[in-house]
Amino acid sequence: MKEERIGVVDHYYSRIGVATVVLEGDLKVGDTIHIKGHTSDFTQKVESIQIEHENVSEAKKGDNVGIKVKEHVREHDVVYKVIEE
Repeated sequence: MKEERIGVVDHYYSRIGVATVVLEGDLKVGDTIHIKGHTSDFTQKVESIQIEHENVSEAKKGDNVGIKVKEHVREHDVVYKVIEE
């Protein structure tokens, strides 16, 4: 299993469990991501992506996206895309 760094958490909204991520690579709904930081370390499937509160199926490098996350994350946590080999 390989991982590719695709972004950094910009903000976390604990009330709704959403992280905003500044993308350094492409991301699609259905991709598996790994979020790692000082206290975060978990893997999950991306079930929805939003840009400006609009649902999108994919986002590209440079986009600032909202992703629903299953655990608490913090600013500066690194987001990796898990690449199935």
